[in-house]
Parts: sequence; structure tokens; C-alpha cells
Amino acid sequence: MSIYGAMFSGVSGLNANSRAMGIISDNISNLNTIGYKHTQARFSTLVNDSASLSRYAPGGVKSNPFQMVDRQGLLQASQSATDLAVSGNGFFVVNSSSTPTSGTYMYSRAGQFNVDANGYLVNNSGGYLLGWPTMSDGSFDVDQNGISDGAAPDPTSLANLQSIQVTSLSGTATPSSTVNLALNLPATANVSDTQNLTTIVYDSLGVGHNVALEWTKTVAAPPTWQLNATGVTRADNGASSLQGATLAALPLTLNTVVFNGDGTPASFTPATLSVPTADWTTAAATSDIAFNLGTANQADGVTQFASSYSITSINQNGVTFGRFQSIEVNEEGTVNALFDNGGTRAIYKLPVATFANPNALRAQSGNAWTHTVNAGNVFLNPAGTASAGKISPSSLEASTVDLGEEFTNMIITQRAYSASSRIITTADQMLEELVRIKR
Repeated sequence: MSIYGAMFSGVSGLNANSRAMGIISDNISNLNTIGYKHTQARFSTLVNDSASLSRYAPGGVKSNPFQMVDRQGLLQASQSATDLAVSGNGFFVVNSSSTPTSGTYMYSRAGQFNVDANGYLVNNSGGYLLGWPTMSDGSFDVDQNGISDGAAPDPTSLANLQSIQVTSLSGTATPSSTVNLALNLPATANVSDTQNLTTIVYDSLGVGHNVALEWTKTVAAPPTWQLNATGVTRADNGASSLQGATLAALPLTLNTVVFNGDGTPASFTPATLSVPTADWTTAAATSDIAFNLGTANQADGVTQFASSYSITSINQNGVTFGRFQSIEVNEEGTVNALFDNGGTRAIYKLPVATFANPNALRAQSGNAWTHTVNAGNVFLNPAGTASAGKISPSSLEASTVDLGEEFTNMIITQRAYSASSRIITTADQMLEELVRIKR
């Protein structure tokens, strides 16, 4: 009977709008949830197969949730270096366990990460952030044993990912291998005139050594200057850093520079300061420190102009021992460890996971999703490459919920629910009239 069909159609309307109200409620409840993606209720008809051109059979309506996972949320600045957001397409890869092979791989846009008691980066739901381990130069450690070919790992494999742990990092010291000098030598100087300076260099243990340098004008025409090392002493106690034959070889000529008539260097005859690799007073192995004085025929290093002796810059690439201090992440997703000596070390590279149909991912508690067949294959790419978005450091992605839109949908849903209930009431009245016919 069509009256009963109308009643059942009204019931389907009540059910569909009840589910829609639940979706709206979740959206409003997650207005302030970082990385939350608004879900939409989409309605579709239920058609009764018994209907024909001459006879109508009521069907009804159903509602299905549709996740708007691919919608970009507003990026908000944060004061925390471990707060991250994806600007563009893709997801962070997280795992329910610090040992990825024993947990569940999930994908999230919620980048509010913190360091836990064991030094791992985890989000508010306890998901461990995953990344590719890297070498000190930032290249990928493909097999995780310190051997790298510089290429990115297989973009379809999760096996190369590790949970990012930061507090287990040891300190580091970098020995000096180059010293770059930029200075002006006076063109009015006479032969045998000297100019002096001192620079600090570091050995492989991070011990500082002061190298005393002396410039001597040796030839008037063409103007020629010689750079000599006249002494090397420890920066901490002033004791001599060199012994034996190395000490006896001082002063040691490090470079001979012939100048052009325009004040730029015409040629260099470089030598290196060969010093022990660690604790210079006892170590047997040696390493060379090169003194770079600029480019021939260019005024980018040592010059000779009619001006006073002046030093523009002295830079060397070594650093003393430094302890781990904090981390930072750049737009390319490189996680760098910062040390209190000013040094940095690349430790991980964050992959950005992309899918052909991200809206088909299965939602999980904790604002994360798991892979489904309908989502397509997962592809892991470095941030900013292929279709992967960039990492926005010290930022968080806000919820995509529009409160005005949700309140409007709530009113519409309430009215639709009331109208569906009115169908049932009216059908009941019609049935009551039908029952009264026999009286």
C-alpha cells in the first residue's frame, strides 16, 4: 500500500537526516582540531523496483558521509619548531609503534608533534612521525647502514622509514680543512715590510689552535707577497701545538701571491699547513689545512690597493665540540639537528605521502587515515617534488570546518527531519481515516 510506503519513506528521511546531524555535530565539535577535514553528508534517492509508468511505489532517501580530505586548511604560525604543516598535497606518515614494522602505518595532516620521554617525535594521538634517515651531507641513507648512493628510496615502499628520534644524538666536532681570507695589503709597502694576523682552527677533537700568520712583501715588481705560518698554539692554554719536525719547519710558507697592476691577484702558489688530525702534540696522522685567498684576477679575496692594511673576513670550516640543542625542519622536509657550537647535521628527511584519491582513505581516531584500495597506491616523495606539497615549519593547519556553513546545514537538516516526521504523522492520520470507513 502506498500509504505504508510513504510512512517508510518518511522513516528513511528520519534516518538519513539523523546521520547528517551526526556528521554536522562531529564537524562542529572538531572546529579547533588541528588538521581536521570537514565531512559532508551527501543524500541520494532510494528507488523501489516495483514502480512503473502507471504505478508509483515510494522508495526513500539515504545519506552517506563524504570526507573532504583533499581540502587545504588555513596555515597558522606556531612558536614550536616541531609544529609542522603540509602546504599543498599530501600527508605526514605516522605509525602506532616506534618500531614501524610492528605497528600500523597511518597518514595525517595533524602536525602538532612533540618529543616524548624516549626522544621520539609523536603527535597528540601518540602517532610516531616517520622519515628517511640521512647522511651528514643530507643525502639518503638508503639501506640505513651508513651507505648512500644519493638517490631517494623507492617511493612506493614504506620499509625504509624510521621513527624520528632526536635526543639520542651525540655531540659533534668538525676539524678545519679550509681557511678563507679576504684582506687588503698596502700597495705602498716596501720590500720586507710585514703584516700580521691570527686565525683559529680546530682539530678532529674540537680543540682550538691559534695559527699566527705573517704577510711579507718579497718583490717590488711585480708586487709579490708571501704568507707564512709563524706559530701554532693551543687556544685554551697557549702551549705549542706542534712538535718535532713540524715545529722546526716554522715559519712555513703557505702561499705566494703575485699581484696585477690593478690590485687584483694575478697568481697563487699555494701550500698547505699539514697538522695532526687530533691532539696536535701527539697524534701521528696528519691532515692538511688549505688557505684560500680568492680568485685570480678578481677582488674577492686578497687585494693590494693604495690603502691601509685591513681585514675584511676570516672564515674557516671547523667547529669545536658541540652538544645537541634542538631541531629544525625546512621546507624540503630535512630535519636538522642544531648544536650549541653553531653546527648543524641533517638527520632525517620527511616523506610526503600522496594518493590518487585521498578522499577514499579510511578515517581513524586521532585525526589520521589508513590506506584503502579505492585511495590508490601510496607514493612517498620528498617535500616539494612530484605532486607532494611543501613542509611549512613552525606552522599548523587549522580545521577546514566553516562554522557558518555548519549552522546553516544544521537548520536545513532540522527542517528536513521535521518534514520527514510530518510524513509519518500524516500517513498515520490517513490510515486512521481508512480504518474508520467500516464504522
